[in-house]
Amino acid sequence: MAILLDQESSDSSFFKSSIRDTSRKMLSKSEHVFEQTSVRQSLTSKPYMPWESGKSPSLNDSQFLQWQALLEDRTGMYINIYHRSLLESNLIIRMREIECSDFDEYFKKVCSKPEGIVEWSILLDRIMVQETRFYRNAESLDLFSAYLNEKFNTNELQHKSRPLNIWSVGCSSGEEPYTLAILCQEAIKKTGSTCTFGITATDISLPVLVKAREGIYNARRLLDLKSTLIDHYFEALEGNKFQVKDSLKKKVCFSMANMIDIEKSPLRNMDIIYCQNVLIYFRKERKHIILDSLVERLAPGGLLVIGQGEAFDWHNSQVSRVTDNQTLAYIRQATQEH
Repeated sequence: MAILLDQESSDSSFFKSSIRDTSRKMLSKSEHVFEQTSVRQSLTSKPYMPWESGKSPSLNDSQFLQWQALLEDRTGMYINIYHRSLLESNLIIRMREIECSDFDEYFKKVCSKPEGIVEWSILLDRIMVQETRFYRNAESLDLFSAYLNEKFNTNELQHKSRPLNIWSVGCSSGEEPYTLAILCQEAIKKTGSTCTFGITATDISLPVLVKAREGIYNARRLLDLKSTLIDHYFEALEGNKFQVKDSLKKKVCFSMANMIDIEKSPLRNMDIIYCQNVLIYFRKERKHIILDSLVERLAPGGLLVIGQGEAFDWHNSQVSRVTDNQTLAYIRQATQEH
């Protein structure tokens, strides 16, 4: 395993630097590819079967370790042995779509320079779990709203010359940051505050960022939202779909970011960092590194919200745990800004 990771190090360095240096240029070109791929896939309920026998190949031990190492080296995401069949299924689905019948051949395609960058982005989109909806994790969102209301009611934010800064980490297709934006707007209306806010939403997957910017969702994604909120913040479309209104869209800025590069993130003095259902993908040691980096990016008195059970055995002297049995959140100590 160690040898395998060492073999990938030069390739991973190339991909990390390539993606960072060219992501903006690639995004506009890639969006068309991703959107066309999405359209083609929606026209058929079953992916194309290139194998004449109809039998899918099996991922052997060596191939599994190879893919496991590549994913962890490039993204920090660790696929354990219990998720092997899920990884294999996602690989096969994508291989069928591009008519590739061999795992080793597909691995070479993904690792190719620089053609494999777009294919890697598409594959990563398939592997990452994206089961999400508006107002998911209600307890954490209630804590988020309570924190906002307290700040607005005490006029604690009024003296600030900048907007309230919020970071949605691992934003997927946009339901989470748009939910946070709705809650901010509602808190401002409720308290009569004159504060403004901005949300930075990041994810490693280019395809989901395309979807997030578009802001179009099936009605089932909005089931947990009150009808009054849907009427106020969404436009109804044909086909039982809804689109986020521009007035809310402009409050959210979507950007590509890799969690293993978080220490290089330019984001600083965030008033709230919302990081739900992201750290489950990482080993304990890397989780702790990510959490420490998030704390460094919190403003004094800022709130960090993470998923229950995602910070086992983690301690940081700069934050204190919020007393709430339903959520896992921390407040940074109110010291001078850095």
